[in-house]
Amino acid sequence: MIQQRTALVIGNANYVGPNTIKLKNPVNDAEAIARKLKKYNFSITSVLDGTFADMRTALNNFQSTIKPQGVALVFFAGHGIQIDGENFLFACDTDASGEGQAKYSSLSLNQIIDVLDRSKADTKIVILDACRENPFVTTWHRSGINRGLASIFAPRGTIIAFATSPGQVAADGLAANGTYTGALLQHIDAPDTPIETVFKRTRNTVAANTAGKQITWEHTSLAGDFYFNTSAISFVTTYAASSIADSLFVLDPGKTSHQIIRGLKTIDWYTQNPAIGRVTPAFANTVKDETLFVLGRNIYQAAHGGARSAEAFIQNFVDKTSGMKSEKIRALLDGIIFEIFFDSKGELRETIKGNMFDEVFELQKFAQFKDSFEFIASTLIGTHGDFYTVPGKGHTLSVTVVTKTEKKGNIITGVFIDTVNVFRLTDPEYAVEDGEPTLARSISQDVFEEQLAKDLIVPQRLLQVRYTPALQPSDKIRYPYGWGVSKK
Repeated sequence: MIQQRTALVIGNANYVGPNTIKLKNPVNDAEAIARKLKKYNFSITSVLDGTFADMRTALNNFQSTIKPQGVALVFFAGHGIQIDGENFLFACDTDASGEGQAKYSSLSLNQIIDVLDRSKADTKIVILDACRENPFVTTWHRSGINRGLASIFAPRGTIIAFATSPGQVAADGLAANGTYTGALLQHIDAPDTPIETVFKRTRNTVAANTAGKQITWEHTSLAGDFYFNTSAISFVTTYAASSIADSLFVLDPGKTSHQIIRGLKTIDWYTQNPAIGRVTPAFANTVKDETLFVLGRNIYQAAHGGARSAEAFIQNFVDKTSGMKSEKIRALLDGIIFEIFFDSKGELRETIKGNMFDEVFELQKFAQFKDSFEFIASTLIGTHGDFYTVPGKGHTLSVTVVTKTEKKGNIITGVFIDTVNVFRLTDPEYAVEDGEPTLARSISQDVFEEQLAKDLIVPQRLLQVRYTPALQPSDKIRYPYGWGVSKK
């Protein structure tokens, strides 16, 4: 089952209410955290420089996105304070002229905790970078006991992380991010690391950066482990860790299979091509599955780099593996597909190795290879790969391409998936002023659709493209320079 992850991310910096001051980093903090969470498959409800009404609406919207057995996370950066032991998160228009005014124009942390507690999510996470020094407190003639935020009970299945200890204040930070969020961003990517350890490492970094003046704090009642970043090493049990993270695979020069792998690892086609010739069905049937998995990875690596024999091996995979035992074919193909998406540490690549992507996924048409494609689909889901449609599932992706008719032809203005335009300027150097012509190249629809399939990481045979207005098959289209489809 896919674990659904959803987050409410709020960053308030541009405070305009009475007795409040503007902050430097909370919007940057919220944007950076949202990018990280999206990377780990969270759907995001975001509020930047929000009013009290904005925050309430966002909380209601977020509540509707929380799924049973899923993960629900709330991040807040901005002004926060305790009033009579209760914590309040300030909107940009919070009225801080008095305690009563502040209470009724800011978001109660208790209300957030209640939303999480009432949900059926298995894991609830609250991260608060909200304890900045607030000068308006002095106008209320309150004692120092109300500095910072108060300790709060964490219901079962919840972890609450504070930027500093109860009753203390946190630094806004001198860099682009607050001291706490900046430290968290350094550690959140650590693979296979429990969230408690992520926060401990964050605490150490914050203490070091503030000479021990700021000590972060968590209250947890989590019943199980939660990881932001799950690598394939921890998820895949079919093959040894040294095969999944093949940088750990130790080559034995006395073994023929290892000699072949060593040959494929070179960048020399004159070495790679003969090495492929040694991969025969009779030989493969004598090799351990975990070694064949690594061999498959290196066959794809060589093919991706242009080694002709490796390319031919993949293109003629059915014939090349005829006579191999089914489990040997599976291990070899598992490795080939795995190499497309995962690096030598067993972590998801930022950009897939896509030169032979379509050729590999053509094999999905053959029933005997079903297990290998189910393997990669489940692995990508388990490691929170972010795709418009999960590779290996065999699902069709439907897109609508919008063009505008110009003198030189039809120029692309949008690529819509599920009502969202994912076509945007990816290189700011190609930005043009309003009214100026957009630089574009003329290409055929076939070439465009081939590139679109690669960019969307979907086999071309599973990409369904419609054009509006409708085009004739022979019509060429114009593709703006510096534009492309964004990752999901």
